[in-house]
Amino acid sequence: MRKVRCPAAALPVLLLLAVACGRQAPEPAGSPGPAAVAAPQAVAGTLVFLGDSLTAGLGLPREAAFPALIEARLVAEGRPWKVVNAGISGDTTAGGAARLDWIYKQKVDVMFVCLGANDGLRGIPVHETERNLRAILARARKEGTRVVLAGIQLPGNYGTRYRAAFARIFPRLAGEFQVPLLPFLLEGVAMDPSLNQSDGIHPNAAGARRVADHAWTALDPVLRGPAR
Repeated sequence: MRKVRCPAAALPVLLLLAVACGRQAPEPAGSPGPAAVAAPQAVAGTLVFLGDSLTAGLGLPREAAFPALIEARLVAEGRPWKVVNAGISGDTTAGGAARLDWIYKQKVDVMFVCLGANDGLRGIPVHETERNLRAILARARKEGTRVVLAGIQLPGNYGTRYRAAFARIFPRLAGEFQVPLLPFLLEGVAMDPSLNQSDGIHPNAAGARRVADHAWTALDPVLRGPAR
């Protein structure tokens, strides 16, 4: 039988027909083969933000809370961390400690701990707040989780003695457990009306971006560190 030569103009039509019929069409010259397709990046680890309404992003869309902003930054840098926002509005250090069994149903590589604001606002005795935070840090150490501890400062109307005793909790525990300390989560945001919502306590979208940038300074080196 005589071979029929196919005009070059008909090649695209034949390629389409081959695909439609379930047959593998020839690959154009220079096209990448299966080995050249980028494989999905493995997740570098799990990062959990354990906190209260400041972490949860009260009054903001989910994507505007500072943990979501940090997650977006990691994605933009090609660093595939799984990020969990475990912030609950109104939570105290006791509530955070009580949630650890739920949090540790998964492996947690890094935890950003920002609790204590509601303890202070409610006037909970300082030794109780410290005991709860110590329990959180001890559990993290037992589980092999790297921690960044964020401190909180109370308004001036809570009394000099109580405020001073409360403020000393965070550097003392950071030293005891040898974890990085972010002295004040709301540094540069607290008491600035342009960066807070109408309640004067919770950051607005611009304030949350400032908080994310500030938290990043302490968190980024830990995320880049070796896993335990």
